[in-house]
Amino acid sequence: MITMYAIANCDTVKKARLFLDKKQVEYTFVDFKKLPPISEQIKRWADFFGELPVNKKGTTYKKLKDEYEGLTEAAKIKFLCTNTSMIKRPVLEKNEKTIAIGFDEETYKGLKF
Repeated sequence: MITMYAIANCDTVKKARLFLDKKQVEYTFVDFKKLPPISEQIKRWADFFGELPVNKKGTTYKKLKDEYEGLTEAAKIKFLCTNTSMIKRPVLEKNEKTIAIGFDEETYKGLKF
């Protein structure tokens, strides 16, 4: 089963959900606003992404950039857990293994659901 971690009203997330719905892929949606991620999840996503999964194009990052960038790695992870709009989304996992971060149609086409 696929789990999508995201924010419901995000345009990128809407595109990803539409893609999965059209392909009839079953998934569970976890809204960051209702159930924030924990540090272990952020670390797992960072391992997959190659760095902390921060949406550097987003308005929340731009607003909080100076505060965020001055933190230690551990503090950045905690900061992301409470400032979930800064996380690059959606995050897709299969059996607690990250398979995609963000939405790219070509990448999604290559995923094994």
